[in-house]
Amino acid sequence: MTLTLVPPAAPATTPPVPAGPDPLGVLGVPGQVNLDYAASAPCARAAADAVAELLPWYASVHRGAGALSRRCTLAYERARQTVGDFFGARAEDHVVFTRNTTDALNLLARALPAGTTVVTFAGEHHANLLPWPRGSVRLPVPDSPAGAVRGLDAALAELRRGATSGPPVLVAVTGASNVTGERWPVAELAWVARRHAARIVVDAAQLAPHAPVDVAALDVDYLAVSGHKLYAPFGAGILLGRADWLDAAPPYLAGGGATSHVGAATHEVRWATGPARHEGGTPNLLGAVALAAVCAALAGADRAALHAHEQRLVDRLRDGLAALPDAVELRTFGPDAPRVGIVSFVLAGRDSAEVAAYLAREHDIGVRDGLFCAHPLARRLLAEAAARAGRDDLPPTALRASLGLGSTVADVDRLLAALAGLR
Repeated sequence: MTLTLVPPAAPATTPPVPAGPDPLGVLGVPGQVNLDYAASAPCARAAADAVAELLPWYASVHRGAGALSRRCTLAYERARQTVGDFFGARAEDHVVFTRNTTDALNLLARALPAGTTVVTFAGEHHANLLPWPRGSVRLPVPDSPAGAVRGLDAALAELRRGATSGPPVLVAVTGASNVTGERWPVAELAWVARRHAARIVVDAAQLAPHAPVDVAALDVDYLAVSGHKLYAPFGAGILLGRADWLDAAPPYLAGGGATSHVGAATHEVRWATGPARHEGGTPNLLGAVALAAVCAALAGADRAALHAHEQRLVDRLRDGLAALPDAVELRTFGPDAPRVGIVSFVLAGRDSAEVAAYLAREHDIGVRDGLFCAHPLARRLLAEAAARAGRDDLPPTALRASLGLGSTVADVDRLLAALAGLR
């Protein structure tokens, strides 16, 4: 039995003990306005503190008997448990640490059973377009969340042709667009996939930093997440999901840690089961611990309040852009579609790269310019924006302002003032 010692009550005259640093406060450089969270979010205090605490003990994971190695191994596996719990992992799921979402989706692509057909949408990030095998089905970009559900239902019905058995089918969809910030109807798409005996993987790189994601509640099979989008910039991500495909596939990385036995003959090898099968080599301990620390901090936070604050900032940014005579916002769905803290836009008659350079040089504001590693979608939305605005002078690339923890009204207003002051 553990005894808990309760200290005596402090005298009424004792001054209050100041609260410690906010674990979800983000690090930054004074004077610099970071509005590029969708590319790589700043480091949360929780991540920095967790790494700093572990660094004196830094040693090998799963490869040593010393006290340092044992502590690091425990920290790594506790991180796996924390991350899995945060995303609602089921008892039979694997949580495989990867480098990022791209790495996680490539791992899953390598683990697909032979003959699997992958169905995705043309509006995906390249990470969810390029890894899939030839013969994959790419559906048109829908004009609404309901259109996405209808389009997937029709496509899966055609693939199955009334049968509920046959070669495996995997649906691959984003949780929130990295171009527009618009949220996709993940739960509804998962229901459609289940109805047609298909599995579904969600690219949650942009959704997870802004909203709770629970694989069990959403009934999705796989989830891919990047730590560097989730305030843990140490090069770690995860692939979370069903064990059977992962345990049946050859290792993603063949090498130390992925084996249970290697014999003298060239091909005499037994591969490990579980996450270790796909985590060959020395793992990214600091990345895993940093990601787990942020997950733990977010789990203890008021997510509804964080969401409400972010939505106020997004509304302020969009309203401010709408008031600028030459600004045109990019969007896939209607203007009122739910979204996370990402807004992409163009300024008619202005080169986006030059505008981004001007904001950085003259106002210390960081935004992204380009096609955002979603070239098919971005080019389509630029053409649609030109038609909607009746303009023929929109640039061939866009600007993207993205925000999250630590973003303020002052940040948004500084961007809007800088854009209004362009001459």
